[in-house]
Amino acid sequence: MIFITAKFRVLPEHADDWPRISAEFTRATRAEPGCLWFDWSRSLDDPNEYVLVEAFRDGDAGAAHVQSDHFETARRTLPRHLAETPRIVNFTVPQDDWSELGEMAVPKD
Repeated sequence: MIFITAKFRVLPEHADDWPRISAEFTRATRAEPGCLWFDWSRSLDDPNEYVLVEAFRDGDAGAAHVQSDHFETARRTLPRHLAETPRIVNFTVPQDDWSELGEMAVPKD
């Protein structure tokens, strides 16, 4: 799978509205056949920063994502709400879902 984590620093005046601002892009991306997940979290340390964790089935699915109409719309509309260019980490990972964190395994009764 293609595993991506991106940090979006949102302008302070838009930070509380970011879930609404990015909602259509999020909905459309989650509906892509090759999208495994597309999840936003808000930083506990910086209320103006959102972290996006996303995964796509393979390189073809990732390419389809960046070539989609909704991605192009997001490229045109989302940057006006941002304080800086988002930062990204992008890896190909040889799995297709989350693995358990064995070091913090919850005992099964």
